[in-house]
Amino acid sequence: MGSLAGRIAVVTGASRGIGKGTAIALGEKGCTVYVTGRTSGGGERSIEETARLVKEAGGEGRPVRCDHGDDAQIAAVFEQMGEEAGRLDLLVNNVYKVPDPPAWGGGFWDHPIQIWDDQVGIGLRSHYVASWHAAPLLFESAADPNAATRPAILHVSSPGGQSYHFSSSYGAGKAGLDRLSRDMAFELRARKVASVVLYPGAVATEFIVDSAAQTGMDLSKAQTPLFVGRCAAALVGADDLLERSGSIQWVEDLAEEFDVLDENGQRPPGYPRRGEG
Repeated sequence: MGSLAGRIAVVTGASRGIGKGTAIALGEKGCTVYVTGRTSGGGERSIEETARLVKEAGGEGRPVRCDHGDDAQIAAVFEQMGEEAGRLDLLVNNVYKVPDPPAWGGGFWDHPIQIWDDQVGIGLRSHYVASWHAAPLLFESAADPNAATRPAILHVSSPGGQSYHFSSSYGAGKAGLDRLSRDMAFELRARKVASVVLYPGAVATEFIVDSAAQTGMDLSKAQTPLFVGRCAAALVGADDLLERSGSIQWVEDLAEEFDVLDENGQRPPGYPRRGEG
């Protein structure tokens, strides 16, 4: 595996959840991580706290407040890190907006139309916008003949891209993200930049933990955000990353391949794959 030490990363939506876990995992590998999100000002679920934990893990964390529903704010993130770093080695497109109230089921006609903008606008369109701004900086990294790893865009998606989960708009957003990543891989190949999709299983994010406290949901077999992040870090450090470009990478497969454990020294069981639906 290539070394990630000194690599420059942007992780979107990293004040909590998978984004937070991925930022910390990259910190464990010695990365400088630009942590984006709306929640700022300190507190357990803030970009400043994630940046602190990145530094505590061994990297350098840089919080940048960004509402990923605002194109101008996305542009400002990459303008800032371009001025400061001059290149980008990894973009992790993770940001996602959970509708309020959440869409746990029912028909599409039961949900307000705004749910589309939450789950597809933030969970798909903003990834395209971030990738567009990131591309020139990724090309700078790709031009470095001494780079230990290939630059990449990692899209955090879901098995909901292949089978029904939660709602029609959720599935449309995830399936669209999978297709976007595959087509970006085609367009980026000549530039030696990878584009891959990450499929976590059931993850005990803060939102899910809060929900479980009210519903009694069993999270004993859930993946932790840091476990998912460590699998993501192993993937982007893989020697054959460019050969994987355009593929969907399942967290449990990566855990087996790279011998990844969570913060409790455990490896959660795999996600039941229901196939395309």
